[in-house]
Amino acid sequence: MPPARNAARRLPVEMALHRVSTARHRLPPVFGTGQLVILGLGVMIGAGIFSLSGIQAATNAGPAVIVSFVIAALVCFLAALSYAELSSTIPVAGSVYTFSYVVFGELWGWLVGWALVLELLVAAALVSRAWSAYALATLDGFGVEVPAFVAERGQFDSGLNLIAPAVLVILTLLVVTGTKLSARVLTIAVLAKVAVILLVIGVGSRYVDTANYTPFVPQQQAAESQGTVLQRLLGDAGGTFGIFGVFAAASVITFAYIGFDLIATAAEDTRDPRRSVPRAMLIGLGLVAVLYIAMATVLVGLRPYTELGTGAPVSDAMAAAGVGWAASVVNLGGLLAFTTVIMVVLIGQSRVLFAMGRDGLLPRGLGQVSRTFAAPSRSGAVAGLAAILLAFYPSIGSLEQMLVLGALFAFFFCAIGVLVLRRREPDLERGFYAPAVPAVPILGALATIWLGLNLTTDTWRNFGIWMAAGLFVYLVYGRGHSTLAHGHDDAHEPTHARGRHSR
Repeated sequence: MPPARNAARRLPVEMALHRVSTARHRLPPVFGTGQLVILGLGVMIGAGIFSLSGIQAATNAGPAVIVSFVIAALVCFLAALSYAELSSTIPVAGSVYTFSYVVFGELWGWLVGWALVLELLVAAALVSRAWSAYALATLDGFGVEVPAFVAERGQFDSGLNLIAPAVLVILTLLVVTGTKLSARVLTIAVLAKVAVILLVIGVGSRYVDTANYTPFVPQQQAAESQGTVLQRLLGDAGGTFGIFGVFAAASVITFAYIGFDLIATAAEDTRDPRRSVPRAMLIGLGLVAVLYIAMATVLVGLRPYTELGTGAPVSDAMAAAGVGWAASVVNLGGLLAFTTVIMVVLIGQSRVLFAMGRDGLLPRGLGQVSRTFAAPSRSGAVAGLAAILLAFYPSIGSLEQMLVLGALFAFFFCAIGVLVLRRREPDLERGFYAPAVPAVPILGALATIWLGLNLTTDTWRNFGIWMAAGLFVYLVYGRGHSTLAHGHDDAHEPTHARGRHSR
């Protein structure tokens, strides 16, 4: 009997798993647990510690930004437990998009996928802008003179930024031409930036002034900008610092930990994904949390929090402490960090588009694997092109909270998905079981709602507009072209046809 022709149709678990092993267009397994940890570190160690830490200390939390990092880490750990279980149960490309398609149905799967597209698209464009600013700072630190024309068009807030699109073109080509090459470059860059962070912690701790830790939670101040949703609900028009500032900073800092979820997008590229993906998620998130909290503790001790709101707070703090040589090394580390973030985000975006294309919700050409490069090259090219276009947007910084809300939206559905699938399919093979169910998924869902309420009302409004646009795209295109709507899947094509694409 063909699947029901409505938006509530669910992707059968058997079909999702069957296509991994027999589909005409499937991804070759190239990752082990170690490579997946590198993948996670590649995207998690980036803007969160080299930029957000100082900005959030200066504008929202003060020295208590350390607590904000702890809060964000705990919320992400709760979410990671749910991700780990679902990715070990349904180890296919697409991450929470595919999980939601299986658990909640096509419409909700589409909306979660659409939120992931927003998260990853904005992340790639935003970090490419940060990359361009750090590139100029790095060259300046090593005494390399940059032409004024380039310098004016390479700052984060430049009206026309030419460096960011250029680096996106290079990294898109790297992603399009294959996962193996990308993984080698990624490993070298990740090891280098971890060394830089350890250097900052080791050297910077010698110059910490404990007076900079007080007041630890600065008194709340009124602000002209619009407040968070929670402040509005409580009758507070807005403000910075105080306990609200700590949670507002934690909501934004969640961006720093986004990356463990991208490990799930590579499940189809992984050997023994039922065990490797959960392990890599939890190991990667644990390592990053320790590094972030230690580095944030050193950073706010180096300089008064009011002076940390610069474009490169870590290197500026090291320079202010009189360690100029370390500042240049930090800039180089930041450049490497942003490079790997962009690369992994593009890899993750390509896998989400690949899964949505294979399901027919986006053009099916996106769901094909290149025989030349053994990678989803079309979806990688589209992901890169979209990021390149967005990188030209002069106010890209204003979209930062949008990508956080997109991630929290996915976190929520993943947590609820564990509860639903445990009840509906209790006998499914699972390589990892989230502990203390239902308590852990419920706490994870509530925590993501709490962080979401600490984002601004403008962010929620813009997110609503994006999701409404996604619903329109689904009704106009996805619903009619869905693989399930036609009772067809490429896994059922003849074996000889599959063989040509599986070499």
